[in-house]
Amino acid sequence: ICAIAHVTAKTMPHEDAECRKGSGPNIHDPATRELSVVVPSYNEEDRLPLMMDEALDYLEKRQKRDPSFTYEVIVVNDGSKDQTAKVAKEYCKKYGSDKVRVISLEKNRGKGGAVRTGVFSSRGKKILMADADGATKFADIEKVEAGLKNLQPWPKGMAISCGSRAHLEKDSIAKRSYFRTLLMYGFHFLVWFLCVKEIRDTQCGFKLLTREAALQTFSNLHIERWAFDVELLYIAQRFKIPIAEVAVNWTEIEGSKLVPFWSWLQMGRDLLFIRLRYMTGAWKLEAKKCN
Repeated sequence: ICAIAHVTAKTMPHEDAECRKGSGPNIHDPATRELSVVVPSYNEEDRLPLMMDEALDYLEKRQKRDPSFTYEVIVVNDGSKDQTAKVAKEYCKKYGSDKVRVISLEKNRGKGGAVRTGVFSSRGKKILMADADGATKFADIEKVEAGLKNLQPWPKGMAISCGSRAHLEKDSIAKRSYFRTLLMYGFHFLVWFLCVKEIRDTQCGFKLLTREAALQTFSNLHIERWAFDVELLYIAQRFKIPIAEVAVNWTEIEGSKLVPFWSWLQMGRDLLFIRLRYMTGAWKLEAKKCN
C-alpha cells in the first residue's frame, strides 16, 4: 500500500507559480482588505442567493459601523453546469466588483481545488472559507474571530480558527440511520488515527485563517476534494500553526453534493494516502514567506 501511495502521488498543483505570474490579486502580495470570504460553488444556483444575501447584509452593516473594515467576497464557480456563475455575477453588479468577485473554473476541480483558487486570489489579512449552502450563520464569524484572537501571539503571524459542529453530534445522531452513524464514526476514527488528533470536527466549511497561515497551508495542499480540510489541518499541525476549534450554529440544508457511502469511501482512501505520502516522502512540506 505504501508503494502504491508513493508511486501514484501527484506533483504539486501549479496555481502557486501561475499566481505569481498573473496580473490580478494574489496571496503573495501584501493584504489590502481586512477580510476575504472564499465561497466554493458547484451547481449552487438555488442555495447561493440565500447565503450571499445573509453574508453581504452582515458585511455591509459591519462596514457602516466601522468604516475601517474592508472586505471582499470571492465566489469560485467550480465548473458548474447550471446558472451559478450568472447568479454570482448579479451580486457583482449590485455591490461592485471590488467587493464581490467571481472566478470561474472550466472544469470541476472539487471543493478543495475551488477554495485553493479563491485563497490564492485573495487580498484579505484574514481569509474565511464559507460554504455556499449557508448552513452556518454568517454572523458566527465573530465567534471564529474571537477564537483566532485567543490564540495570540501568533507565531510568524499564523493561526487558524475552525468552526465546529461537534457540540451538535448527539442531536444529529438521533436523526441519522445506523448505517450513516457507523460511517460517521468510522471516518472520525480514521481522521484521528491517521491525521488530525486535536480537532473533533475537521469538515465544517467555516474556517478563518490569517493570511500567513493560508499561504503556508494552501501552498502545500494536494487533496482537491472532500478530504482537503483534513490535509489542511494536518499541514498546519506539521508547521505547528496554532488551531482553535469554536462551536458555531449549523443547520442542514437540502441539496448536499456529498453522497454518504461513496464520498466517505473516497475520503477514507484520501486519509490513508495523506498519511502514507507524507510518511514516505512522496509529498514534502515547503515553507513559504509572504512578501
